[in-house]
Amino acid sequence: MHKIIIEGNRKLSGEIKISGSKNSAVALVPAAVLCDEKVSIANIPNISDVDSLEQILNYLGAYVDRNGDIIKIDSSKIENKVIPEEISKKLRASYYFMGALLSKFKKVEMYFPGGCSIGERPINLHLKGFEALGAKIEEKENFFRITADKLVGTKINLDFASVGATINLILAAVKAEGTTIIANAAKEPHIVNVATFLNNMGAKISGAGTSEIKIEGVKYLHSCFHEVVPDYIEAGTYMIIASALGNNLKISNIIPDHLEALISKLEEMDVPMQIGVDYIKIDSPVCLKPVNIKTQVYPGFPTDLQQPMATLLTQADGVSTIHETIWENRFLNLFELNKMGAKASLLSNSKASISGPSELIGKTVMATDLRAGASLVIAGLLAKGTTIIENADYILRGYENIIEKLSKVGAKISLEEIE
Repeated sequence: MHKIIIEGNRKLSGEIKISGSKNSAVALVPAAVLCDEKVSIANIPNISDVDSLEQILNYLGAYVDRNGDIIKIDSSKIENKVIPEEISKKLRASYYFMGALLSKFKKVEMYFPGGCSIGERPINLHLKGFEALGAKIEEKENFFRITADKLVGTKINLDFASVGATINLILAAVKAEGTTIIANAAKEPHIVNVATFLNNMGAKISGAGTSEIKIEGVKYLHSCFHEVVPDYIEAGTYMIIASALGNNLKISNIIPDHLEALISKLEEMDVPMQIGVDYIKIDSPVCLKPVNIKTQVYPGFPTDLQQPMATLLTQADGVSTIHETIWENRFLNLFELNKMGAKASLLSNSKASISGPSELIGKTVMATDLRAGASLVIAGLLAKGTTIIENADYILRGYENIIEKLSKVGAKISLEEIE
């Protein structure tokens, strides 16, 4: 385990370059299992979630060569065996091996995946979709055996536009017989990135990025080179940091269109921004206006930026509200922020209010999940004195080189291993 130590209340200037998308990479790596040859994926972020996925690939017998931000994967000779709980539980995205292995072998056995504790995170939509394609599901406690004599394309209507279910069903349908249509599909940029990756291998997927995705099954997928899309959640996190402490802080290697919901809210808060083709420059204003936020599926305000945004709202002049509609357990960071001097209160299980501006004071706090950890990093950068964030391994799961990136622009931040 690690802890992050921050000496706060410092202006930040310079440039932060955004890495490849965490949410994209953790789907692309399992998707590579479907290839019948070798694939190369560039712009892979150096995060612990990718390390965990690589461990699963190695366990299955895939050839994996990771050099810098490029990973080469040859899954042509993998062995389809039970994925044990000790590695599947390390991250939520291990469930993408369900769709990929089911598609490739018509059978998968693994334990229910882990990840951040931000709610129940059921996989019933994934399982219903697999069943619609012809799979039989046996479940015992947290172990799943999913088998099919064959997978046959059909129309699948998702009750909720779930990112995970959308990607998993694309993976399962790629080698199914006939045509599969996913209705009420999620539209996030990383879904488009995964579909493009599969199409580069010879899949026939259309409609990714819209509410209806069509997949025509194929029998063989060939080698390709692919690049991970920039991480708009990482970009959004640093944009929020810049809004709090930026002095002409440049966030580069971004796709501004992916960040429209956040940009709109920051503009509403009177944050000065200069938006370029692939960058944003931000200065923190003298006074931030309060705003109301409601998380929604893409292209609405991202749930993954709600917790980082909560910290910025502690500096707004007035009362802001947050309505969380995606996950039911995503306010644990507010209790830690209050230890540091914030004035946040729960109005219900899904709503909270934050009054500001509040002077934050460095304390020892606990990261309860990945984005809660990001929220506390922002708080530590704002706070007077020293902030120690325990359980910092959550943060390392999703933010590549966060210590180096923030140090480079003027933060006094370090990472220490807890003995």
